[in-house]
Amino acid sequence: MLILRDAYQGFTRFEQFQVSLDIAPNILTRRLNALTEAGFFKKKAYSQRPLRFEYVLTEKGWDFWGVLAMFAEYGNRHFAEAGVASRLVDARTRKSLDAILVDRRSGQTLGPENVAFATGPGADAITKLRARYLEMRRQGLEGKGEWDASAAAQKASKLRSLRRR
Repeated sequence: MLILRDAYQGFTRFEQFQVSLDIAPNILTRRLNALTEAGFFKKKAYSQRPLRFEYVLTEKGWDFWGVLAMFAEYGNRHFAEAGVASRLVDARTRKSLDAILVDRRSGQTLGPENVAFATGPGADAITKLRARYLEMRRQGLEGKGEWDASAAAQKASKLRSLRRR
């Protein structure tokens, strides 16, 4: 995450990341390769002799910015015992920001009191069962019987699978 933090601030070169993070070259190489393979960076040669690369954020990499910003806010609120080391500020005015999660379409502040997780097209049977159970609980219905029956069936299936090995 610190590599991504530095990339969002404009770092692109191996040496920049290494100095900023005070990290061993072999570890940095491994982490940059993992982030590149995961699609967060695209490698772009900036020198042929010797061959050197810049690590440029991809769309996927830029999409992670909000996640990292919220992690930073959370860490500052709950773990900065020695004081806040870095904070989000307005780039123009340099005034501190208090980041929150907001729906892009409605502008509504999002939180557990007004947001629920729903199943998507890739949901498996357990995910769908969990969603039904939670919806029943939200409506004040028990739903425990179906949940318990499914949990027992899942446990039995795992036991059968282990016995076959």
